[in-house]
Amino acid sequence: MASLVRAEVSTASLLPPPTIPKLRSPSCASRRERLSDSDFSGSLEQDNHLKSVDLNHVIKLLEETESSNSEELLKALKNVANRYDSGIPLKELTRISKILNLCAERIENHNDFIEPTCEILKLYRFPFYKKKLSDEVNYANEAQESIAQLGYLMRVPCSQVRIQICKCVISFYHAEPPKKEFEVYQPLSANYKRKMVELGGLAETLVLALALVENQLTEKLWIIKTLQHLSTSEANCKFMMKAEAPKRLCSHMNDADVTGQLLFRSSEVLWNLLENASKEEIVTQLSNLECVHALKEAFTSLLLRGSRHYDRQLRNDILVISTLIAQNPGAPMIETGFAKQLILFATFVEVKSHNPLVKGLKLTYSNEDFELKKLLLNMLTVLAKDLCTVQLLHEGRVMLALFYYIKPHERPGVLDWSEAQHEELQLHAIATLAIVAPLLAEDYMMCQGNTYLLMFLEWCTSNDPFVGQGNSFHGTGGRGNKLSQMRYCLRVMSTVVARCFEVVSLDLCDQGAINQLLGILKYTSNNYKEEEIVLEIQTDTLLILSSLCENDLHRKELFGWEGLDTLIPFMKLDAKKFYGGLGHNRLLFSTLDCLWCCVMGCTILEDYFLEKEGLFLLLDLLVLNQRNVCNQILGILVEFCDNPKAASHINVWRGKKELTAANLLINLWRQEEEELGVKHDKVGRIVDLKKPLVGRFQACQAVTPMPASCPTVAVMDVAENMRAKIYCIICKLGFENLPGLSAKDFVTLAIIRRYLDFKVGEIWSEVCAELKEEKFRPVTPDQQAMQVITQTFENVGKMVVSLQTEMLESQHYQERQEEQKNYAKIQSLHKQKEMVDKSWENFLTRTSNYEALKKAKKIQEKSIEESRVKTRQPNMTFHPTDIKNLNTTIAAGRLVTVESTPPELTGGPLADTELALKKLPIRGGALQRIKGVKVMEPFKKDSVSVK
Repeated sequence: MASLVRAEVSTASLLPPPTIPKLRSPSCASRRERLSDSDFSGSLEQDNHLKSVDLNHVIKLLEETESSNSEELLKALKNVANRYDSGIPLKELTRISKILNLCAERIENHNDFIEPTCEILKLYRFPFYKKKLSDEVNYANEAQESIAQLGYLMRVPCSQVRIQICKCVISFYHAEPPKKEFEVYQPLSANYKRKMVELGGLAETLVLALALVENQLTEKLWIIKTLQHLSTSEANCKFMMKAEAPKRLCSHMNDADVTGQLLFRSSEVLWNLLENASKEEIVTQLSNLECVHALKEAFTSLLLRGSRHYDRQLRNDILVISTLIAQNPGAPMIETGFAKQLILFATFVEVKSHNPLVKGLKLTYSNEDFELKKLLLNMLTVLAKDLCTVQLLHEGRVMLALFYYIKPHERPGVLDWSEAQHEELQLHAIATLAIVAPLLAEDYMMCQGNTYLLMFLEWCTSNDPFVGQGNSFHGTGGRGNKLSQMRYCLRVMSTVVARCFEVVSLDLCDQGAINQLLGILKYTSNNYKEEEIVLEIQTDTLLILSSLCENDLHRKELFGWEGLDTLIPFMKLDAKKFYGGLGHNRLLFSTLDCLWCCVMGCTILEDYFLEKEGLFLLLDLLVLNQRNVCNQILGILVEFCDNPKAASHINVWRGKKELTAANLLINLWRQEEEELGVKHDKVGRIVDLKKPLVGRFQACQAVTPMPASCPTVAVMDVAENMRAKIYCIICKLGFENLPGLSAKDFVTLAIIRRYLDFKVGEIWSEVCAELKEEKFRPVTPDQQAMQVITQTFENVGKMVVSLQTEMLESQHYQERQEEQKNYAKIQSLHKQKEMVDKSWENFLTRTSNYEALKKAKKIQEKSIEESRVKTRQPNMTFHPTDIKNLNTTIAAGRLVTVESTPPELTGGPLADTELALKKLPIRGGALQRIKGVKVMEPFKKDSVSVK
């Protein structure tokens, strides 16, 4: 008993003071008691079992009776337990709690009060009763304080009382139906008690009570069992975290325990806390030497000596908790030796070790040991994130153990992993290798890692009858094929090439990796549909090629025309697939990166790319205006413009609606400045002459003096947007004779042309602002020079604005001229229409008015006469061509009848024949020449002369 008292004193700072909680005010309580007693008296007539006991009298006896005269008091307590053996009304909870507190004070000196105290505690296992619906709300505080008082009673140095309290709390979560039913009183549900537990903070008190029972195993197990039930609620978990439950449980989980329940129940409570509380806070509490060492001892003991199914499951649970702790950089995994042991256990099967810990250790092929193997591989990836463990990974020969799985799978034996299990372990090991290999480059080369990977990739593309199961997370998309193995193998190669030494890349190229990777691209494109795993494989392959060929002309030549023929189809992307979710956007990024690294800088490949209309494909992609790739495409175009043949290809390109490359680039410039918030007027002219290129964000940046080695905001702006690249491309194309530009484009082009000048002006403005910020005045010559420079760049802005205005006025003038031409054309058409209408009216007049017809005839004859030749050659005979008495004004037909030439003049054979009259046919609109007949020109249809 003295030891219990000492334990109570030592934990006084952790537990609440052993005083009775403050009850309601006497006036309010007495008033409620009077009302309740009057209501309760009616129920006594119906059922004598709930007959009221004078609890106030019992309390008075406990407060006043001396310890020597306790028989009457014990009898009164027994009556209380008997009267309420079916449940306690809510209104009596306050007095019952006071009775329990008074009994607890007497237990220290009189063991006779232990039994009645336990009997009264058993009453809490039965339902609480209410008479009115409002009782649940009216007596909520009393119920909350009464249940919270159960936790304070844990201070009583009595094992029976403590165990009974735990049983009462556990009963809240395994409620039994009421033994009896009453007409007036209704039992409350078990949820009401659970809610009161959460509100009263009972869980926190029980966690603190663990300090009182460190040496009492039975009581400790009952408290942890109770916490196991309480930790299923988030509210209770918050109180338990406040009392540092994870730290208290973990640090004592390996205490002496003949039952074997302490470790199990402690781990169960930790699991519940991880599910219902903050993982970060739990990991922080467990990241200390004491807790990590306890986990290490528990795991090692279960692994080496646990043979039951239960032991294996518990071992795996502890390893999961240890993995969460290892993710915290501050956890002492190395200091406790836990990290070294975990590495040993993860590799002892594949790499033989003489360590006595694993001398007789063997893993079975059960599901629990299979899960253990996966958890250990996962632990290697977690430990690899801490660079301090690299030496441990090297000493544990982790690389050699992981490369054990980089080989084709053989048929399993009788005692071996199944095909699905081996595939899952293989994929998990390769995924782990992708994280560990860059940290152990020397071990990677010593194990001939490149050779392993290339041979494994060759097996992946072979006709081997192996069929993947695709059951695990790593096997997603690999069912019925070897794509999962190919994906993770390429992922290992990608991380190694991107982060390791040049010797790794050189060794890969010497073994023919470039041609083999191109073969993988062809293999996946020809044999599989566009699935997510296929696109990921292609993306990784292109990135590996980019890393290998970058800055090495010889490797670019190895990439060659075959590589370009393989690469170009990936550039023909449908815009609808870009954000389809399968990874087409990443594939396009890697394709452009591969083009930049594997083609640019090699003249032969650049010319071949131009022959294949590759620049047209780049510009087609640029038209899609995908913000994520525009910057990359423009960078490639800038590099390509160094090729003298590129400019002509860019100028020849045409998009939809005859869109030209220059027009496309200028549109991108305008969109970029609109997003940056650069100020322009409605027609696109410069507004701010001093800072014509500055956007909203840049303007809001305060001037901060920085050393010369640090780039300023103006310099960073060059790299953060596309304007500098657009300027470089247009400089290569030339600012003159750009096709397809409108006046608006020319206004923007005037700004682009002066981009470099404006950017230099920004930097000078920053210099002046920094000097002003530091209150530093330059010497007079420097001050004058800076003023001249500033004024010069401002004048450049004025000049550009003037040029823009002149362009706009010229455009306006051209539009007016064009408008006048169109108006003159319309006017001419109207006039012609009027002449046609007037001619038609004259025709109608001639056909309806004979006098008008005669008048028109005379005018026509006069006109014909005036058109005839006035001078006549001698010996020429002229015949009239008009028909007499013909009252028409329209021209005669194309057939003309003329008299034959007199025989005395020519002596021709037609003189005396009946064919004196000759019809002259006209074909093709002109008179035919007939021998002996001379016809006048076509416009002189009124006369014909015959020799």
